[in-house]
Amino acid sequence: MPNIIEVQNLTKQYGSFTAVDDISFTVYEGETFGILGPNGAGKTTTLEMLEGLKPITSGQAILAGLDVSEETRMVKSLIGVQLQASSFFDGLNLKELVETFASLYGRNVNAMSLLDKVQLTDKAKSRVKELSGGQKQRLSIAVALVNDPKVIFLDEPTTGLDPQARRNLWELITEIKTSGKTVVITTHYMDEAQVLCDRIAIMDNAKISALDTTINLIKQSGVSSSIEFKSSRDIEPWQLEKLPAVDRAVAEHGRYQIISSDPQTTLPVLFKAAHDNNLKLTDLQLRQPTLEDVFLKFTGHELRE
Repeated sequence: MPNIIEVQNLTKQYGSFTAVDDISFTVYEGETFGILGPNGAGKTTTLEMLEGLKPITSGQAILAGLDVSEETRMVKSLIGVQLQASSFFDGLNLKELVETFASLYGRNVNAMSLLDKVQLTDKAKSRVKELSGGQKQRLSIAVALVNDPKVIFLDEPTTGLDPQARRNLWELITEIKTSGKTVVITTHYMDEAQVLCDRIAIMDNAKISALDTTINLIKQSGVSSSIEFKSSRDIEPWQLEKLPAVDRAVAEHGRYQIISSDPQTTLPVLFKAAHDNNLKLTDLQLRQPTLEDVFLKFTGHELRE
């Protein structure tokens, strides 16, 4: 898959403060690439440099073969940007806003078609102040699509939205990616990154700690799975630790926890042992490693907002 963005040793400094510290990564054409990290990690600053909105202190960013620092105007014609906070003209309705932004690119667009894509046709004659938070975010995305961009940047698009509005926006982002566009998204929501992104860069303290698919990140982290259950009779933890792929076992208040590096190997043997010893296992739960476990492993702390 060809690269559409290539970042080498990208750095942003404000005096003695380093907001982005020597990061490198590539984004493949047609993928959804996520930058996951807490507020203050450097995610927004990274996007703003890629978008040509902030000068690069050192390093290089190439987008669609163009050097962002040297060919900023051309880069801006190829991208769509949804910012964390967008301001719109209060006197215009949604249809007029979309047409106005399109005119800034010298393009004629079917505003109603774009509003339909983001499920806002029924609000075409409304002002921005009449929209809900989720509707404002969808409008921001519609505006970001007016120039039919190759790459669309979404900076924490679901922050502050209720669960239903978040889900609606996830569906829209998935549709945009399916249409063949490349999506770069920043987020501090684990579930959002896991659902939307083909690959994820974990960013913290201005650096990228890890980058890969969710599955590969979990494998690389070495975080084990947890098997929890209750038993009809007492079991000694050392007996459970003899099961294959078990790292350790804990018994507490009648409930057992097995930490396994390979639950597909552990579970069949556990079930057979329970059957052979006439044990009844109840309330069994398998907890697979999550992105939160991975983030903790690679950064040394939990994700803070």
